[in-house]
Amino acid sequence: MNDESAPVPAPFVLVPPRVAGIPLVVASPHSGRAYPRDFLALSRVDHMALRHSEDFHVDELLADAPDLGASLIHATFPRIYCDTNREAGELDSAMFDAPLPPGCNSTTQRVRAGLGVIPRISATGLPLYRRRLPLAEAHARISRFWAPYHAALSTLLDAQVAAHGACLLVDCHSMPGIRPGIGQEAPHFVLGDVWGTSCAAPITAAAEESLRAQGFRTCRNAPYAGGYITRHYGNPAAGRHALQVEISRPLYMDESRLVRREGFAAMRTVMTTLLRAMAGVAAGLSRAPVPLP
Repeated sequence: MNDESAPVPAPFVLVPPRVAGIPLVVASPHSGRAYPRDFLALSRVDHMALRHSEDFHVDELLADAPDLGASLIHATFPRIYCDTNREAGELDSAMFDAPLPPGCNSTTQRVRAGLGVIPRISATGLPLYRRRLPLAEAHARISRFWAPYHAALSTLLDAQVAAHGACLLVDCHSMPGIRPGIGQEAPHFVLGDVWGTSCAAPITAAAEESLRAQGFRTCRNAPYAGGYITRHYGNPAAGRHALQVEISRPLYMDESRLVRREGFAAMRTVMTTLLRAMAGVAAGLSRAPVPLP
């Protein structure tokens, strides 16, 4: 599937381990790039501008995960169409032609910013739609895309816990280049463990050690502590660990032209090295408990 508008394929691609499996699931929920034609017709923003919301080809950076014994899942649909890293009820009442049903949460900071499960604005802050959407459109996107992705992810994690007693989810994203503060250097990676609550401390430390050993600057939880996926699936007390990894886009792509840099292949190697470290941690989860934070 290329990056042109086309009928959207199945909501996700799931690649099973190619070697003996370990309790590690690697995910890219925001690298989908198949844009439905009806969505493009509704949008007042052109296709190229829409694509600036993608985690550009992060799924390809993770492609070696199955060779390490991990399951790899990535969405095929774009986050600007339906965002899997939001709760299903995070809907903006101002976007739709009918009142929201009970149980929706239209007051979260993300919804107020225009970035609910059905985003209202583009990555550059432009309003997306020419008119209010039918509420049925939101329900259709959630049921056809959001729900199947989360059902598959939940099934993967449940299977690992059943087989190994624990599991580790590494949820991977890309972030715009961060402007450094005065006297500071911008991080290359941000590791989000929801301030130490979504995974055991040694897991975050192992990821940090792997990246720093490869020469990269890292920070934890600021400005990205972890979205819905990390918060929802991370429960260390139950043996379920979730770590969000944000990669600085300038490391591997031209952010303005949306093309790969020469360093793309090298960044895939970096991510494979990181995932190898995470595989070692995950393998240990099935043998002995990892100390909680």
